[in-house]
This record gives sequence, structure tokens and C-alpha cells, in this order.
Amino acid sequence: MILVTGGLGFIGAHTVRALASLGQRCLAATRSPVPDPAPFADLGDMVTVVQAGAADLSSLRRAGDGRRVSGIVHLAAPAPGPPGERAAFVRASVDALLNLLDGAAAWGVPRVFLASSLGVYQGVPDTPYREDARLRQVPIDPIPAAKNAIELLAAVVTQSAGPQVVNLRIATIWGPGNTSRAPVVPNLVHAAVRGEPVQQPVYAADGSDLCYVADCARAIALLQCAETLHHSTYNVGCGSPASPAQVRDALLRSIPGAALELMTRGWTSPGCGRTPAISLPTTSTAACANTSAGCATGTRTDDRQQHTPQKDTAR
Repeated sequence: MILVTGGLGFIGAHTVRALASLGQRCLAATRSPVPDPAPFADLGDMVTVVQAGAADLSSLRRAGDGRRVSGIVHLAAPAPGPPGERAAFVRASVDALLNLLDGAAAWGVPRVFLASSLGVYQGVPDTPYREDARLRQVPIDPIPAAKNAIELLAAVVTQSAGPQVVNLRIATIWGPGNTSRAPVVPNLVHAAVRGEPVQQPVYAADGSDLCYVADCARAIALLQCAETLHHSTYNVGCGSPASPAQVRDALLRSIPGAALELMTRGWTSPGCGRTPAISLPTTSTAACANTSAGCATGTRTDDRQQHTPQKDTAR
């Protein structure tokens, strides 16, 4: 049985289904009370949903003790909170790591997967990013900074004993299941399908590695099911950046005439000039809007200089 923390979350729920499709029974852990009716009813006894938080050792042990937990995929993450109030975020992140490693030792779990982020490469000039790239110690956003720190702490704790720890550096994920409209893809999809204005400034040339959530989930499931892994870190994404302008153009091919206003500024994100063409099938586009499409927040490697926004409108 595979313990998936954040098992009812955006990536977590898709990962549970991907694991079940490969014949793996799952223990989907959620910090919130288990909904009624319980999710994954269509999967029968392949999935058990439990209320347990990785940062709460007692609830975590209650969930796993007595069950044959053979793998752990840690996808849950606390919210960072506002600047000046992030001690609780750091504490919860570290507590969750240590609790899961303790649980893995008690249950005899040989391998633990930790969700990290491609954001840890901020400041690394060369793309596509390689897992063995030397990370730059520059001030970065709180989530990638915490992910980088957790990777290092996990290596310290398990250096001579404990389970194999595998870091999943996950790209910007989009697709059905996320209620947020802040990320670029759901923002543009909702605007195109519903005829609504684009919310928040979206800059045409900003680039990030965009990966569909079902593809991300299957990649995680395949790594979990692999008999042997020869590396401790794996990038999970497409390997190439895509820009909001490309997303807009793909949407216009499916929904001609949609008014999608993007902003421009005086710089271009690294690699955006080499991005491949992308396409969004009409049925997938509509499904994303109808189920609140979303993606994880990406990061930029810009110098945070201020530029005067200008509109880049396609109709």
C-alpha cells in the first residue's frame, strides 16, 4: 500500500488514480476531515482515504500503523504565509519530513518520494535544467527555498541509514482539479471559454515548463513502481518552457475570437525563444474550465525590475 500525503489535492488525487491504474493500493491522507461520500468510490478497495497530517506524528502513525505501507509519496505542503510570519511554514515542512522518515523506518518502507519544485533552479542559466546542476544560493521564493532545504535535510538524515529518498522536482502543472485561477493556464482557459476578462496581469513572454497533471501523476506513479532507481532526483515536466503567448495562441485555435489580453515588458525569460508549439484540444480545454483548471505556481529567474506593462491583445 502506497501512502500519498495530500492525496485529495490537485496533483495528489491524480497520482492516487495513476497508482491505482498500475495495480497499487493507496492510502490517501488528507489533513481535512474525510468528505462524505468518500472520494475514489469508483476505485473500490484500491484506495483508502484517511485524515492524517504529515506534520502531526500521532495522526500519521495512526494512519499507517497496522497497514502494509510499502511506499510513501509526500505531496502535501503547507501554505508559506506572508513575509515575516513564515516560521510556522518552515516548522511544518521540517516536521513533516522527519515524521515521514520516522514512519518509513517503523513500517519498513524502502523508498520515500518528496515533492520538490523546478523553482529550485532559479538562477541557473542553462536550460533545459539538469538534475545534477549546481544550484545557486540566491534569494528565491519561499516555496522553492523550502523545497531546496528539505532536499538537503533529507540527505543529511538518511546519509548512512534509512530509506532511499527521491526528490521530485515538479514543473508548473495544469489541468482539471485546481480551483485557483491565479496560474496562467487556468486564467486564460476560463477567460476564453467563459468570455471573461483575463484576471491579473499575464505577461506574454514569461516562460515556464508546463506539464499536464495526468502526465505528471503518471510519471510519479511510474517512478514509485520502478524496481530500481539509480538517481536521487528527477525532474517531472516537459523539459522545455512554454510562454503565455503560446497558450493564448493554442486557445485561439480552439476558440477563435476569444479576447485574451496579455501584457508585454522589456525582457524575455530564458529559453522562451526556443519554445515549441503547443496545442490544447477543444474537449480538454472545455473540461479544464468546467472543472476549475489549475496549475502549480511557477517561478521566474528575472531580476524583479519594474517595467511599464503594455497590452498585447489577440482577438
